[in-house]
Amino acid sequence: MSKKLEGKIALVTGGTTGIGLATAKRFAEEGAHVYITGRRQAELDQAVALVGNATGIAVDSTRLEQLDQLYARIGQEKGRLDVLFANAGGGSMLPLGEITEDHYDDTFDRNVKGVLFTVQKALPLLAQNASIILTGSTAGSSGTAAFSVYSASKAAVRAFARSWILDLKDRAVRVNTLSPGATRTPGLVDIAGPDAAQQQGLLDYLAAQVPLGRVGEPVEIANAAVFLASDDASFVNGAELFVDGGQAQI
Repeated sequence: MSKKLEGKIALVTGGTTGIGLATAKRFAEEGAHVYITGRRQAELDQAVALVGNATGIAVDSTRLEQLDQLYARIGQEKGRLDVLFANAGGGSMLPLGEITEDHYDDTFDRNVKGVLFTVQKALPLLAQNASIILTGSTAGSSGTAAFSVYSASKAAVRAFARSWILDLKDRAVRVNTLSPGATRTPGLVDIAGPDAAQQQGLLDYLAAQVPLGRVGEPVEIANAAVFLASDDASFVNGAELFVDGGQAQI
């Protein structure tokens, strides 16, 4: 049985933990050589060891010169890019009335600026019929208390996909948004702080909002990313795929 990404060259930004790491592993299992980025070398080394057929490069996606170095290396080593999963990002919670300029800048730099230039600077390397996957969120289409800046940044990511499919139509490059719901990742549980009981309380609360009655696991999001990256999704373009247990549909 052939693998879905056999011989493909893929890049997963923010690939050292959570959804990014799970996706890098699934891409490699499906036959791709995977470039993984992250900001900390030790975590990159651990991720590469877990993924196998992978190369780790320390990159902060908000730093344009580091993106230039990343793509120069991929171009030199592989000459092309078939799959780009622009996954690096994150955010924190502050209610309206307490939002600071630093909070806004950090969130939009990571989730909007970083995604924009990760994709734009990849264009010379993208193969015909390449697949771009942007990490969105259910927060981009529903309200969440104290999460408005993050929600707005993810709504911007969704808007990118709608317009970029028109900019790239002559190259048949597909752009889709993958929007997870609550998923058991370090980034999610860290929102609750270091206390294990508080972390579990957050997960229990979020699970109660999901029709399936549980939070997602990173590999479940990764499986959807494999679909969008592969020829199985050859006519899927500009879509937002919710992998959320039904959370955003009620």
